[in-house]
Amino acid sequence: MQSFWRLHRYPILFAVACILFYWSFAYNLVRTDFVKLFMLFGALFFLCYKLIQFEKWNFKFLLIVGILFRLVFLIAEPNLSQDFYRFIWDGELIKNGINPYLYTPDQIMEQGTVSFAGMNELREGMTDLNARHYSNYPPVNQILFALASILGGGSVMGSMIAMRLMVILADLGVLYFGRKLLQNLNKANHMAFWYFLNPLVIIELTGNLHFEGVMLFFFVWALYLISKNKWLWATPIYAISIMVKLMPLMFLPLFIKYLGIKKSVVFYTLIGLGCAALLYPFYSSVFVDNYSETVGLWFSNFEFNSSIYNLVKKIAIAYYEAKPWELIDSYGSMLTKAMVMIVLLIAFLRKNQKLDSVITSMVFALAIYYFLSSTVHPWYVVFLLGFAIFTNYRFPLVWSCTIILSYYAYSNPDYKENLWLLAIEYILVIGFFIYEMIGSRPKKLYFFKK
Repeated sequence: MQSFWRLHRYPILFAVACILFYWSFAYNLVRTDFVKLFMLFGALFFLCYKLIQFEKWNFKFLLIVGILFRLVFLIAEPNLSQDFYRFIWDGELIKNGINPYLYTPDQIMEQGTVSFAGMNELREGMTDLNARHYSNYPPVNQILFALASILGGGSVMGSMIAMRLMVILADLGVLYFGRKLLQNLNKANHMAFWYFLNPLVIIELTGNLHFEGVMLFFFVWALYLISKNKWLWATPIYAISIMVKLMPLMFLPLFIKYLGIKKSVVFYTLIGLGCAALLYPFYSSVFVDNYSETVGLWFSNFEFNSSIYNLVKKIAIAYYEAKPWELIDSYGSMLTKAMVMIVLLIAFLRKNQKLDSVITSMVFALAIYYFLSSTVHPWYVVFLLGFAIFTNYRFPLVWSCTIILSYYAYSNPDYKENLWLLAIEYILVIGFFIYEMIGSRPKKLYFFKK
């Protein structure tokens, strides 16, 4: 024991400090206190770096501390997001035999035909905007919400704990398959800890109960099976990933060169059938209209932590007298079309015959989408970070650190963003992205190579 302490005393002290900081983050932080939030996050990111630097080959040590960091949040109410109230609400509806895609929370409250434990608390906890719209969470997500409600026994706290354990198990799965995939790609498997110990991942997923890690677990599992040439077995797993969050849909065209035309057709068909099977229990005549309406809001109504869109908006309003609500609507429509073209260009212009090149193309596609998007919540970057560790790119790691600057908006009652802070965030991220792409290793990282 003494010899272990002598060899690992600094990492142990770093880990204890992290636990104390995470405790303060979970139980003593309000999101309006941006200075405290920023300082805690900065300290945690530095300590994460030191832990990996000192113990990157000590799997058991980093695994244990990563689990301990997450368990700190076990009974904490999320303090940076209110989304979990809607998660539990949807789960309770399913538990009571009601399709969450058919009624908004406000409609349920007005009808008064359904009653369940914590109903008023959940409605008051979610935002009015959320309560006015239909659910936009895909079917597997809904199944997990329902499972959490069942395991939680009708208690909001019980449901939170159940969801938190699901998220922790998913992160363990990402670590397990991530290390295996890194080995198959001939990369250092300790890179998986840049995901598993990353403060953004721990705070936004375990702390704030976002399900990007669950989507990533199935996605990385599918990539691992593909790396073992078991692409047929990967299709149902990939379909589940899509039905947790829709984002993996974007990457399907990128497999055409890797699998070839014939295999790709089978691959896409099986994934489509898997998605249809998962969607079928929730399908109804009005499902498509309700769901597309809600998903469309994310492209045409919301803006948060945007980069290029903010520049477009400033120019359009200043020089063309554009109306902001009309601009974001038309911008969202153009963004959807632009991303289809960009993904197809990446699919056909890059040499995607190897899996590491396919994953690099995914990093390009998702990064460009986020750079162009009008809404980039911090937990969105977790997905990009989660598979960027399988490439030579590190700008998503930089972004996982700098995106905390976007939370300044929550320190204001009217949620007004500080454009100077957003400029710092994106100058660092996009600057590092350009540096990696054409500056430091041009032969390896030039956009249309590999």
